[in-house]
Amino acid sequence: MTTFMIAAGDSLLIAREARSWHVERHLVGRSPEAIAASVGPPARLYGGTHGHGLWRSGDGGRTWEPAGAGVPHTVVTAVAVERGSSGGSSVVYAGTEPSTLWRSEDGGERWTALLTLLDLSSADSWSFPPKPETHHVRWIETDPCVSSRLYVAIEAGALVRSLDRGETWTDRVGGGPIDTHTAATHPGQEGRVYCAAGDGYFESDDAGRMWRRPMEGLRHGYLVGIAVDPGDPETVVVSAASGPYRAYSPGEARAYLYRKAGGGGFELLSEGLPEARGTVASRLATRPTAPGVFYAANNHGLFRSADGGREWEVMPIHWPAGAFDEGVEALAVIEE
Repeated sequence: MTTFMIAAGDSLLIAREARSWHVERHLVGRSPEAIAASVGPPARLYGGTHGHGLWRSGDGGRTWEPAGAGVPHTVVTAVAVERGSSGGSSVVYAGTEPSTLWRSEDGGERWTALLTLLDLSSADSWSFPPKPETHHVRWIETDPCVSSRLYVAIEAGALVRSLDRGETWTDRVGGGPIDTHTAATHPGQEGRVYCAAGDGYFESDDAGRMWRRPMEGLRHGYLVGIAVDPGDPETVVVSAASGPYRAYSPGEARAYLYRKAGGGGFELLSEGLPEARGTVASRLATRPTAPGVFYAANNHGLFRSADGGREWEVMPIHWPAGAFDEGVEALAVIEE
């Protein structure tokens, strides 16, 4: 059974596939903005909220409980589950505002602050433009090939990496992304890292030591979401706009999807997608067991591509009225 989780507005929407689609609302009034899932069944889920801390579910999202004991920050902006090892499902990371990274080794029961992150030289320059007095962990990417390796994006200021589960860190490097919104890795391409950033699209083939910025074909350079084909590490879909207002503000939105494949440049996508005007930047996801399948969630609903991102169709799910009026913060897909 496929289940979709979408953080939108003040709720976490969970759509379950059975004979027909059934939609539930969870964490109502808690403004979820980050979600992650461990491998099930049943899937253990984690949700970070804006102002209400960290939550978890041990039954695939049917019931939820606070999971942030030991995490004093109530704004949890990123969550991730370790991949790449048999015991990975119990190792969880959470990022907060102000920027602090937390690690749990027991599925969210107890948490340790990884404070060496704040000792990096670049930390003095970290700043979130809408609230320049602070900054936050925007994304945590765990590596499916090396379980102890992870990448953390600070909004804004750095993409940094650790080889030892966050005990020590390597600071941002020249030529790398500064304002990463989403990062991705691929189990079939060790060392490859992909970044969708406010300063463009970036790739690394050596686990973030060196970067390239292949922007050919991208007419909109402010990137928000990214997803990589589970069956082909050279096929990438990104969501993009000309700037933050066009990406996030429903009244000003004009966002696009692009596809990059076979080592070529980006191509603009339109088949089956809503008109860019009035569309906020999509959050993107894939399923590990479904090569060539991509999902995109935006203020017009949830869309699916079954041909590597070339053509799309809206999924026949009846969402609550107005659920996506404020856009979408996060999308995750689980298989139970």
